Amino acid sequence: MRQTSEKGKSKRYLTDNIKSFEVLQETTLLPFLFETLVTKSKTKIKSLLRYKHIALKGKVVTQFNTPLLPGDLIEVNFGRSFYEFKHPLVRILYEDEWIVVIEKASGLLSVANEFDKKKNARHIITEYVRQEDPDANVYVCHRLDQYTSGILLLSKNREVMMEMRKNWDFYVKERKYMCVTENIPSREEDEIRSYLRENDFYQMQPTSNQEEGQLAITRYKVLQTKGRFALVDVEIFTGKKNQIRVHMAQIGCPIAGDSKYGAETNPIRRLMLHNYRLSFIHPISGELIRLSLTVPRNFLVITNSKGLKML
Repeated sequence: MRQTSEKGKSKRYLTDNIKSFEVLQETTLLPFLFETLVTKSKTKIKSLLRYKHIALKGKVVTQFNTPLLPGDLIEVNFGRSFYEFKHPLVRILYEDEWIVVIEKASGLLSVANEFDKKKNARHIITEYVRQEDPDANVYVCHRLDQYTSGILLLSKNREVMMEMRKNWDFYVKERKYMCVTENIPSREEDEIRSYLRENDFYQMQPTSNQEEGQLAITRYKVLQTKGRFALVDVEIFTGKKNQIRVHMAQIGCPIAGDSKYGAETNPIRRLMLHNYRLSFIHPISGELIRLSLTVPRNFLVITNSKGLKML
């Protein structure tokens, strides 16, 4: 594996390769493209048109019979489509040939469930990558709870996804969360270790029987308090279902908005848990990718945390 290096900027594997062509006489789009792009097959030209690689006067066009007038400017992007990803619940943080890393909003599922097949991160990103390759697919390498916001890693390759899942502890070097707890932890800093198992009500709970549960390790630090609320920085060293939620509830400090694990309040009408940092080794290049997000403003308001510096 290659020596690691830190990456701070988003990038795409496919880059712009745009050429412009001026229309000299009145015609329609497809005949103009056939005549102009003589080195390309008709099938390739139709594919460029269908998948949004063609723009007329700066706007994407896909209709083959779009009328053209002398002086019109046609742009063809041979590298990638002109499609720009915009979605109210998802923001792309990093992308290359193999992976896509996104910021997922609270309330959005990571993957489909039996009730909703389309309103989930995997479906949204699949639709996005298919703008350039209609046969493309994406796979979720890990999950965030529906009402947890933050960083989610997906792969464009099934084998890469399976490799990362199988060797998750090797690839992932840092996973940090910010949360607001109801009640203030008795210790400013601590590490919580317990074995977790799922009960008949689909809740995770601690168990003293090591054969029944799986070891979960969470480390936390209280950053700020206001009234009964605390802003807590959390790092996890295992990725068990609902791990942070269970562990904070275990010490008498459930996450605000988390009625499933005992919270009595819901000050901003959402689970106040946010995955703000993910550092991992790229499974193909060996590079260290380090991505960070800001803390939701409402988290800071509730705990009076002005001028907070990320750890």
